Amino acid sequence: MIGSALLPHLASQGHQTVRLVRGRPARGDDEIEWDPDAGTIDSARLQRIDAVVNLAGATIARWPWTAGHKRRVLESRIRSTSLLSRAIAELKRAPRVFVSVSAVGFYGDRGDEILRETSPPGHDFLASVCVAWEAAADPARTAGIRVVTPRIGMVLSGAGGALGALLIPFRLGLGGVIGSGRQYMSWITLEDLTRVIADAIAREEWNGPLNAVSPQPVTNAEFTKTLGRVLRRPTLLPLPKLAARLVLGEMADALLLSSARAEPARLLASGFEFRFPALEGALRNAATARPLPAARHG
Repeated sequence: MIGSALLPHLASQGHQTVRLVRGRPARGDDEIEWDPDAGTIDSARLQRIDAVVNLAGATIARWPWTAGHKRRVLESRIRSTSLLSRAIAELKRAPRVFVSVSAVGFYGDRGDEILRETSPPGHDFLASVCVAWEAAADPARTAGIRVVTPRIGMVLSGAGGALGALLIPFRLGLGGVIGSGRQYMSWITLEDLTRVIADAIAREEWNGPLNAVSPQPVTNAEFTKTLGRVLRRPTLLPLPKLAARLVLGEMADALLLSSARAEPARLLASGFEFRFPALEGALRNAATARPLPAARHG
């Protein structure tokens, strides 16, 4: 979803984009073949690249969270990031920037604590994934390549992702508070996220972790109330904590009950202006979004 929005955004700024594709040979100059699982990439084709953006990773929101799927979540991120990082570090003409995304899951379940880029990591499964994910870019850092690691919150887009899945039950009047409703949700619109990534490419002063979230995180109760108001639907069917855990197990704690009140301290300090800083405007925009074209990159 993010890649499908990012490609046309970069093209509108005059960039030429090249997609990494897997499972088939490259079909033109705008594609490069790679296979993170096999550890292979057509490195020679990377010589003319100025910036690399890495969005690869198996979906987290897949039930059930078996041991095998959790391993795939971790390995897909580590292998793709390590492969790209090593490949560009060994080039005679390396890209000037490597934008390799991470997530606010880095911080774990932290209640109402305000989380800035300098905050330490959490201790749960997703936190350990994010720590290893970010560390996998070390070869590029060591080679002197500027590495930016956007820690992304919940991406709001009616075209897919978590919000796309929520819109159906909420439109049917089946939405409600999850657990206590006091857990914080750090979010960003897809439009603002594409702008953050584009700025990470362009802004030479940006380096290291970057909380890619709105400056106005909300509790689950606030999110539920606002989405119901935007859709003009009741939100009277809560999902108790015990029920969520019975149905989803560990996945419920990580994705629904965990609290991350992240602040985009570095974005704000740099003067970045969010087009959708407040939740209601963001949801109204996202709820009317048209479906994105199918992603063809890897």
